[in-house]
Amino acid sequence: MDKGALVEATECSDGGGAGSFSSLRAYGRALAQTPRRLARRACAATAPSEEMSRVRARSGAQMARALRWPDLVGLGLGGMVGAGVFVTTGRATRHYAGPGVVVSYAIAGLCALLSAFCYTEFAVDLPVAGGAFSYLRVTFGEFAAFLTGANLIMEYVFSNAAVARSFTAYLGTAVGVDAPSKWRIAVPGLPKGFNEVDLVAVGVILLISVCICYSTKESSVVNMVLTVVHVAFILFIVVMGFWRGDVRNLTRPADPEHNPGGFFPHGAAGVFNGAAMVYLSYIGYDAVSTMAEEVERPARDIPIGVSGSVVVVTVLYCLMAVSMAMLLPYDAIDTEAPFSAAFKGSSGWGWVSNVIGAGASLGILTSLIVAMLGQARYLCIIGRSGMMPAWLAKVHPRTATPVNASAFLGVFTAALALFTELDVLLNLVSIGTLFVFYMVANAVVYRRYVAPGDEARRRAAWPTLAFLGAFSLVALCFTLLWKLAPVGGVAKAGLLAACGAVAVATVGAFQALVPQAHEPELWGVPGMPWVPAASVFLNVFLLGSLDRPSYVRFGFFSAATVLVYVLYSVHASYDAEESGATVLDAAKVQDEAGCKV
Repeated sequence: MDKGALVEATECSDGGGAGSFSSLRAYGRALAQTPRRLARRACAATAPSEEMSRVRARSGAQMARALRWPDLVGLGLGGMVGAGVFVTTGRATRHYAGPGVVVSYAIAGLCALLSAFCYTEFAVDLPVAGGAFSYLRVTFGEFAAFLTGANLIMEYVFSNAAVARSFTAYLGTAVGVDAPSKWRIAVPGLPKGFNEVDLVAVGVILLISVCICYSTKESSVVNMVLTVVHVAFILFIVVMGFWRGDVRNLTRPADPEHNPGGFFPHGAAGVFNGAAMVYLSYIGYDAVSTMAEEVERPARDIPIGVSGSVVVVTVLYCLMAVSMAMLLPYDAIDTEAPFSAAFKGSSGWGWVSNVIGAGASLGILTSLIVAMLGQARYLCIIGRSGMMPAWLAKVHPRTATPVNASAFLGVFTAALALFTELDVLLNLVSIGTLFVFYMVANAVVYRRYVAPGDEARRRAAWPTLAFLGAFSLVALCFTLLWKLAPVGGVAKAGLLAACGAVAVATVGAFQALVPQAHEPELWGVPGMPWVPAASVFLNVFLLGSLDRPSYVRFGFFSAATVLVYVLYSVHASYDAEESGATVLDAAKVQDEAGCKV
């Protein structure tokens, strides 16, 4: 240890165990050492064995391993089916893809499946509750993990608030109250988008928070029951759509004078823009990976639970999209409640709208249960890492759940849902999801091709980092050409083909020249490095389909995250890992006997 670091360690130990935050003077000294601490901590990667032993011990009691693959499939279905279809399908169809929204869902589903493979390899090898945060912490270090973890929590909180407010609208439809404003309280003087108080949404979020604090297994059972009923509603919608629909609606707009016709009225660009929007529908499978610490047999249950749920949900989404497109021409679809509104104008079929509203309400409840389970575990693991207050990491000894993290995020989400409208919330969600999936895909390649150990990592890291950077740059060039080059013409097609060829050549050269340094013992991503590279490419491409305001908001939030890391988290982490103030060095716990391969 260098002299400056030794002085710091002495000062922290003199501070009564509180380290950098024991007093204003101690915090001032810590701020003065910020560059040194950033250099030591920002890229510091934790060993997997440390994550599963010493770091996990900071939560006190352990989470109960009570989940099996049927629970995970149910959680995956419950987490994905509900929010996406009932919130974003109408807008993606009306404004972007038209009837081709079914292809948008297929593309988004493929992207989600490739990312799911990357998540699964990490979750099987590192069965802890941290999900992408833990995966990036053991690969790229704590700064990348913290930036990703903050975006994950943002994704969940904003998505949950948006979905909870949509629950009010569908509950109203189920009981015959069409206008959501009748269930909300207008507050004069507040800006538009923040001036309608939704007490129903707040009540739902708080009720689910109590449920997930009580027990994970019981929450899974409730989710399973609601999911089975909800899937029955989905099949009902599909059957009604095919029965009552008209195939001509797949190519014929309601107003052909003002709107283009055809299955792809806005071309391939509209399909991919639609895919970026409906990607919100696949938020949920990553929450399954956060349950890894509570899975009985991770090597068997996690691959089935994560990948299986993505495949089933993709099929359901595509069927629902086709049925909706058959019911109405794309330019006549109601963007707020596309399925239930499709039956309102049909004589004698108004009751179907009420049934769909009830089914959507159940789906929204299941997606909230799963997402709130996931967000609490992310925050719990960030607390374990020392980068957030340690009380957030505590697991209650009786319920075996992260009660503090669950309650804190439940209250915060409820406060956001109380005032904020759906449009304000949705734009922040897809970009955070795509960014996190992009990072995990890069991480699984890095971990396979860079050997553990300081010296070995330094020697082998540069070829892999160069490949990841070059490939991302090629994907970005392809995306910019697609987005900005004039439509049509041989020149654009030639440039896009050239970018695709370079991308394929880059992956092929990397595979031929750089040997794998690590083979997973239990489950690994097939087709390495092609599958994670395809995930990287698709995520970059879908990121390029989002609008400018989304990037502005994402930039502001990421800047705020960096500020929190520099002013608080790096110092808390330094105290925990370097000074020994909060580290349980003697704690070497083994995995529970119930964790079987």
